[in-house]
Amino acid sequence: MSAVERDPEGSDEVVDEGAGAAAGEPDDAAWAEVTPDAARRLLVAAVDAFAERGYHATTTRDIAGRAGMSPAALYIHYKTKEELLHRISRIGHDRALKIMRDAADSGGTAAERLDRAVRSFVGWHALRHTTARVVQYELDALGPEHRAEIIELRRGTDAAVREMISDGVRDGEFEVPDIPGTTLAVISLCIDVARWFKVGGTRTPEEIGALYAGLVLRMVGAGEK
Repeated sequence: MSAVERDPEGSDEVVDEGAGAAAGEPDDAAWAEVTPDAARRLLVAAVDAFAERGYHATTTRDIAGRAGMSPAALYIHYKTKEELLHRISRIGHDRALKIMRDAADSGGTAAERLDRAVRSFVGWHALRHTTARVVQYELDALGPEHRAEIIELRRGTDAAVREMISDGVRDGEFEVPDIPGTTLAVISLCIDVARWFKVGGTRTPEEIGALYAGLVLRMVGAGEK
């Protein structure tokens, strides 16, 4: 399914939300921690299927077929389709949280740390756009226990961004009247990249990261005092 979206440069373009979504994106190497090989193949296939069709429209037969396996083989490694989604979501959220925590704990001023955080966070959501689309937009498909676990990880990401913004306000670097609201705006801006990014566009993930870092620093009033 395609939809007309407006890209960050202001031009309307048709963004393919279906076939080819994973083109140019690393696959198996990014999931090296998932073993054995058959379990990893199924997970990679599930990422592509969920990103293309959505969780609810994807069947276990779809996933197994993409992996070149029989539907029965899937249940050897994953009890349910929801378990597959949870594994994908957990790994993706762990990586997103690590990016933010690494930046929050790094040296330098609050502005420097926030700049690094946004560049890295946006860059990951662009480079791994197919995975990130599933991780960020299929949360409601998880069961209550798994959803609560992932929400806790998302709170950690929120806390890391809030800490950097709060440090900047405390040190007189930033002018932010509403820290919680601004934190939400920063995270929302960053993760939305996964929704519209496509390989072969006019900007690389690194360039988009640099653009968004500049936007966020202006959002918090860095350098305006």
